[in-house]
Amino acid sequence: MSEETRLSRRRLADALLLRTPGRKWVTTLVCVLVGLMVAVSALNAKGFDLRPGRNTELVGLISDQSRRNEELTRQAAGLQREVDELSQQAGAPIDTTERLAVAASQAGFEPVRGPGYTVTLTDAPSSVQIAGVDDDLLIVHQQDIQAVVNAFWAAGAEAMTIQGQRVISTTGVKCVGNSVVLHGRPYAPPYVISAIGDPDRLSAALASSPYLKAYREHSEVYSLGYAQKREQSLRFPAYEGSLDLQYATVAGS
Repeated sequence: MSEETRLSRRRLADALLLRTPGRKWVTTLVCVLVGLMVAVSALNAKGFDLRPGRNTELVGLISDQSRRNEELTRQAAGLQREVDELSQQAGAPIDTTERLAVAASQAGFEPVRGPGYTVTLTDAPSSVQIAGVDDDLLIVHQQDIQAVVNAFWAAGAEAMTIQGQRVISTTGVKCVGNSVVLHGRPYAPPYVISAIGDPDRLSAALASSPYLKAYREHSEVYSLGYAQKREQSLRFPAYEGSLDLQYATVAGS
């Protein structure tokens, strides 16, 4: 065997010795650490994607549903107009037609116009932070809006809108987080409630409401917004939403 061959084999043996066993232990340790990190990540994720960008946001879902509701509302209004035209063509008796027109107006299915009052409720500015005060006291809630609505109805309001939407007998105001949902659509403050009726009676009802008295005092302390305005002429659209009543049912029934 030549000297050159012996040197080559010696170098190969040295290289193999360097790779074992120390290198094997290092490789094994790295694999164990990587596996441990993957396991911890899976436990923390609990089945969910840890990257927040992949999560669907509630606001986006509400906006999509709101657009869908608006589309369905337009379709329902178009179908109702077709029904009204066909009814007129059928030649209903005059007295029946007149009674139906009066009932439709009272139910909110006809546009109306007249004098009235407007109340605007607003959350406290985000800059307002009061030590020891719950954040819930700094925002407008559904019961605040409902108090204005109740005062207007008690004063004999002929028609009403909230955020420009016509209020009817089945209208419900619901809080969802820090927004209000009306007829399936979410709204952010300011909340505008307008009523057509005798302005003097509407104003008196707002002034005498115990709940609204407390709200106005509360607004001065916590910077909530409250404003009321006498209106010379208000114009309200007809209600064009669904008339189906939605209610809870027992699961599995």
